[in-house]
Formats: sequence, C-alpha cells, structure tokens
Amino acid sequence: MNLYDLFLKPYESYETSQILLEAAATFFGLISVLFSIRKNILVYPTGIISTVLYVYILYAFGLMGDMMINGYYTAMSIYGWILWSKNTNDHIHVKVSKTNKKEWLQSAILFIFSLILVTLIYYWKPVFDDHATPGLAYLDWANWLDVLTTAIFLVGMWLMAKRKIENWIFWIIGDLVSVPLYLYKGLGITSVQFLIFTVLAVIGYREWNRNQKV
Repeated sequence: MNLYDLFLKPYESYETSQILLEAAATFFGLISVLFSIRKNILVYPTGIISTVLYVYILYAFGLMGDMMINGYYTAMSIYGWILWSKNTNDHIHVKVSKTNKKEWLQSAILFIFSLILVTLIYYWKPVFDDHATPGLAYLDWANWLDVLTTAIFLVGMWLMAKRKIENWIFWIIGDLVSVPLYLYKGLGITSVQFLIFTVLAVIGYREWNRNQKV
C-alpha cells in the first residue's frame, strides 16, 4: 500500500466542504498547540474552535463516540480557559510547575474514571450509529485503542489546565498512538496533524521545563 492509498484515497468519496472543514480543524488545532508551548491563554479559544469543528465532522461521518468525546474536550477546554484566566499576570501568559504526589494520584483517578466513561460511550455507540443493541462486542482494536488514548488525553488536558509540565508527557504518548489510529479511520489530514502534534509536544515539554528552571 502506497502513500496515496493511505492518505488521499479515502478523500475521493468526501465532499470538498468536508475536506476544508477537516483542514480548518487541523489548522486551529496546530495553532492551539503552538500557543500552549508559549504558555499563552489563546491555546483555549483556538483549541475550542478545533474541537467544535471536529464535533461536526465526526457527526457527519457517523463517528458518534468520537463526536461525544470531542464535545467533552470542548467542555474541558472551557474549564482550562477559566483556570488559566485566573492565573495570569499579564492576562496572556501563565506560570508552570511540576506535578506533585497528590496531583499524580488525582491523575490516576481521572485516568480510571475516563476509561470507564469512554467505555460506556462506546457501549452505547451502536445505538447512535445504527440503532443496534448496545454492547462492547462491536468494538474492534481501533475502538479499544481510542478508549485508551482518550483517557490519556483527558488526563493531559486536566494537567494542562493545572499548568503542570508533565501534561506534555500524556500528549506525546496519545499523539503518537493517534497517528495510525486516525489513518485507519480514513482521516489522513488528522493523522498528519497528530504526527506534527507529537513533535510539538516534545518541544513543549522541553520548553516548559526550561522556563520552569529559569
């Protein structure tokens, strides 16, 4: 299988508007990560635009489980925006710190809660997709991988809202796994986005660590 079959062939059946929307969602997602690296509060409004667009895109593609998860990302972004706005000296940038033992424990609890929550979403996913009987028997490896990466991302979002340096570790892992995952789902542009996200997350981790030591 060549690169055309992997990245471009799925788009042969897409409408131009769908491709443009995915490209726009990818653009705002990338801009959001760049703002995050700079500890700039604009990470949230740009990120919200991206996740809202993905809610619509995933609804149009019938990926209801993914759609609801992106809706949750949007809500978490609003939460993070509120927290960051309360912790800025210039109303733009925030200070960062390392995660303490209590916060690691909270992260573990959130991770487990997220696994349960996303599994429940996928349990009911058949009902939303084709009015079938709910259950986990319909899930393939990609769905279970999506459950895992979503829990990873939710912890990453929570730590980012708390301005914790280790949030980037979760983004690096989740982004890297999402590259083949979204390629499998036929969203090649989004797959490339996550590849770029992985590189940016490594840069973000190094940058936040460097700034915290200054």
